[in-house]
Amino acid sequence: MDIDSLFLNARSLFTVLSFLTFIGIVLWAYSARRAADFEAAANLPFADEKDTQVSEK
Repeated sequence: MDIDSLFLNARSLFTVLSFLTFIGIVLWAYSARRAADFEAAANLPFADEKDTQVSEK
């Protein structure tokens, strides 16, 4: 086994592992169990607005 085929195999393995990691992240992000967590995180920027308006009066 020469060095060129070793690098080719390593490059192929890295590509497959990167693709599987990407698919895993996509499945995790779009899973139904995470919807409530992401909805709460999406509303965090608006959480301080009521407190700010009350303290200004």
